Amino acid sequence: MVSRKTLSNYCDQYLDVASFEDYCPNGLQVQGKSEIKTIVSGVSANQALIDCAIDQKADAIFVHHGFFWKNEKPNITGIKKNRIQALLANNINLFAYHLPLDAHPQIGNNVELAKRLDIQNIRQIDHTLLWQGETHSSLKDFIQKVEKTTSRKPLVIGEADAEFKTIAWCTGAAQNYIDIAIDAEVDAYLTGEVSEATPAIAKENNLVFISAGHHATERYGVEALAKHLSDKFGLKHQFIDIDNQV
Repeated sequence: MVSRKTLSNYCDQYLDVASFEDYCPNGLQVQGKSEIKTIVSGVSANQALIDCAIDQKADAIFVHHGFFWKNEKPNITGIKKNRIQALLANNINLFAYHLPLDAHPQIGNNVELAKRLDIQNIRQIDHTLLWQGETHSSLKDFIQKVEKTTSRKPLVIGEADAEFKTIAWCTGAAQNYIDIAIDAEVDAYLTGEVSEATPAIAKENNLVFISAGHHATERYGVEALAKHLSDKFGLKHQFIDIDNQV
């Protein structure tokens, strides 16, 4: 068991929340019970995840995508009202960590994805959210590994026999960071989503581009964070993956 205040303070420090300018508030977004024994983690704070947390009698939910995003309407109506009402009615805390969870060097989304794809010599590209490293397989074998890891077939721009030794990546919706990958002079760039302009940019720069799914590439950081917290504070934890095709 741990107090909500202790858990919140620890996460804010562990993830270095104060160092990030983000699109949403990081940390405790909805206040629930003051003492926490059981936590649930998932990618996004949608109704399905909240309902599962209620069924599990969770005291807190940890997510990567929470509430109160910039440019969204501030009104608590519709599905936002339903979600928040369910949390409050069941006294469940909601913790959300966005960019701090992408960037963390031990349990972040990018590091955790690299572990699963066996990318070596990983390092963060200075002053960016992108990481880069080296692969020890053919492009064909790497794509098979991506498909097995994410349980979906990625979109791949590039030839199967393309030179493939170095890679940059950033989980989620980071297709617009492709210019950083080009400047890094890597052979391939992997992210979650793709825009209409991306294939031409990749082809014209002889860069392999891999779109592996926003949700699919961001499953692992929040699970790793919650596992770390469960080990440190003796909490019961369950990761719940609510499927998302994007």
